[in-house]
Amino acid sequence: MRLSVCLALILFVTAVCAQSGRVRSDEKEKQRKPTEVRTAEPENRIVDPTQSTHRNPTQPISDEEIIKVSSVLVTIPVSVADKNYRPVLNLSSEDFWLEINGKPAQIGGFSVAERVPIRLALIFDKSSSVASAWDFEKKAASKFLRQVLRSEKDMVALFSISSAPKLEHPLTENISAVTKAIENLGEPKGATALFDAVVMASEYLKNAEGRRVIVIISDGDDNLSDATLEDAIRSVQVNNCLVYVVKTSDFENFKRTGSKVGNANTVFLIADKRMQQLASQTGGAVYSPIDEIEMERFFAQIASELSQQYILSYYAENENSIPGNSYQIAVKVKDRPDLIVRARKSYFIPKSKE
Repeated sequence: MRLSVCLALILFVTAVCAQSGRVRSDEKEKQRKPTEVRTAEPENRIVDPTQSTHRNPTQPISDEEIIKVSSVLVTIPVSVADKNYRPVLNLSSEDFWLEINGKPAQIGGFSVAERVPIRLALIFDKSSSVASAWDFEKKAASKFLRQVLRSEKDMVALFSISSAPKLEHPLTENISAVTKAIENLGEPKGATALFDAVVMASEYLKNAEGRRVIVIISDGDDNLSDATLEDAIRSVQVNNCLVYVVKTSDFENFKRTGSKVGNANTVFLIADKRMQQLASQTGGAVYSPIDEIEMERFFAQIASELSQQYILSYYAENENSIPGNSYQIAVKVKDRPDLIVRARKSYFIPKSKE
């Protein structure tokens, strides 16, 4: 009897000891599972490239190994034409070559104009210097809006220039409302704060989705702005605006004198040079019509170009996104030196206070 009890006790103790050293199968699975890895955020963070590329994949990334990347989206509208100035269509992203400060750069995005909505700021000079061509300019501008803007896709805002810039009508799809606002601009009077108007319009468009386009109808003179030409160029660069100018001084001179030679006034020659700088820096152009036929033709040419552009995107990072610096842009079509390519010439990275 005692022997049976002792044997039973020994078996019980052995079983308990064995149970205490056993690990449940689900607990074993937990022990095999690696520690969760904290990875860098893909959109605005990268791992420090100086770290070893032979990292243990289960080793967590420390805060010191994650750095923020300053990335700025630069949009580059591109117009391509042959030697006869006919638009070249059906190009793809692989056809383009992009350089930033003389070095090859990757094209981050590509689209054709028809897919991208237009957000247009029409800046209408109503200072006293444009009085001689006032009525026709208003009619031509209204016709232009109907040519270039697509129903339920594009939008336009109207600004006027006089002694101070003014938003006459906010962004809208309603072209009729804007043409009515043009008709109600009143008589031309006052001085010309052109550069202030350009800065105001580009700031107004800076958060607009789509192609940001500024069309200026003016003689190009500025005699009152607080902003300088450099301020205006910097503002349109920072806000990714494409600028076209329909310069009216030759047209106004023709209306006054009947001469189609053009206006050789020193003031207007200086104004012309300034407008050329402003437009060319963005990839736009300046048109100087002499008469009604040219005025309508140039408006139609702008409308046609806007409908046939290519839109490239470039993500400026690291050494190409230093605040306060300006960077040169060059765009070419590969293996086609015969083509005429027009695009913005530079972009500017603002400092935080700007």
